[in-house]
Amino acid sequence: MTAARLHYELARHRLTSGMEVVVAPDADAPGVTVNLWVEVGSADEQPGGTGFAHLFEHLMFQGSANVASGEHMAIVESLGGTVNATTSNDRTNYFETVPRGALDLALWLEADRFSSLAITAENFDTQRQVVKEEKRQRYDNQPYGDLLELLLEQHFQAGHPYRHLTIGSMQDLDGASLDDVASFFNAWYPASNVRLVLCGPLQPDEGFELAERHFGQQPAVAKPHRAPVPTAQPTAERLMRLTRPVPHSLTYLSWGAPTASAADQPALSLALAVLADGNASRLHRALVRNSDIANEVHSTLLPNRSTSSVAAILGRPSDGIAVDALSDALLGEVARFIEAGPTEEELARAVAQYERDWLWDLATTAGRADAINEAWLVHGDPGRVNTHLAEVLSVDPDDVRKAAATWLSPEDAHELHYLAEDLR
Repeated sequence: MTAARLHYELARHRLTSGMEVVVAPDADAPGVTVNLWVEVGSADEQPGGTGFAHLFEHLMFQGSANVASGEHMAIVESLGGTVNATTSNDRTNYFETVPRGALDLALWLEADRFSSLAITAENFDTQRQVVKEEKRQRYDNQPYGDLLELLLEQHFQAGHPYRHLTIGSMQDLDGASLDDVASFFNAWYPASNVRLVLCGPLQPDEGFELAERHFGQQPAVAKPHRAPVPTAQPTAERLMRLTRPVPHSLTYLSWGAPTASAADQPALSLALAVLADGNASRLHRALVRNSDIANEVHSTLLPNRSTSSVAAILGRPSDGIAVDALSDALLGEVARFIEAGPTEEELARAVAQYERDWLWDLATTAGRADAINEAWLVHGDPGRVNTHLAEVLSVDPDDVRKAAATWLSPEDAHELHYLAEDLR
């Protein structure tokens, strides 16, 4: 399948409850994916009330009117299915892939917890402790565990909704009441704020009928209003330097980038890929292979729906090389890239990698359903799943150079020097 011929069938329908549904038929798929995106993430939390969006990722598996705690996951897995949930700044998603014959059951399980979640003091206290342990394992007790938090501090002012980590503040969770938690659920989890994608061996009419049967009877209330997001204000100090007990020193260069839906997002993604994605990338060849200044270089793009995204390049210096020297070398290479742009060969490599990854994601019903919901949230159009790769393939070297010049200017870079303690 090539980008010019992506033509996944998508049928769209609104239920009487206000929930919107897309059915993506795939007659050859071995199972069907149920993918629900709730339009609430950590960016929708109020100051002093962070961590609630992620908390519900856990609470949603703790039982409902007709399903005991833990049974949702146990039932799906006993049928040979898979089930999970994730949270980001902009959404919380719940998804399972089940055998075709279990679709009705999977939708019943989802509808039961969306309409009658057991928000009890016991469940809240238990999952609050689970989240605390997750934070200890993923952030507090991990080398470089505070890197993301520091990076966000460089790009968003205090109180900005995109500044705090998705996992939230443990102090906020400790101070939350059961009423606070229930109010968050009631505000953000009505059917009107949920998008459902069904992908697999079923026809649209059947998918819509099943969705209406299970979700159509939920109260039809207005979609919640998202507060306007203030303009991001990066810190005035371009350089942050700190020391931690970590194995290696690192340097992070980062920039404010366009929102996830911006027209030049594909060109910027390709610029970062040409610069620092893999051993054939520009920075790896220049600084790792040819000059031994760095042991490794990588790039990343953290997209945000309603405010500036963050683009970053990470470098780990070789033994005997100062972090400042590596940072200067990285900025020098970025400046040269902005001046000349990528070669045809470099861009072709980056596009080929992007195309491979995108088609790999779309190859499964789970990956395709998630991509459909992401296109729906970011662009307001689930059909963008069919056109996105063509947009990427249309990017030329000058588009990439212009995106780099706009968003990766060395003069605008923030530097985060993460220095390893000398433990000798």
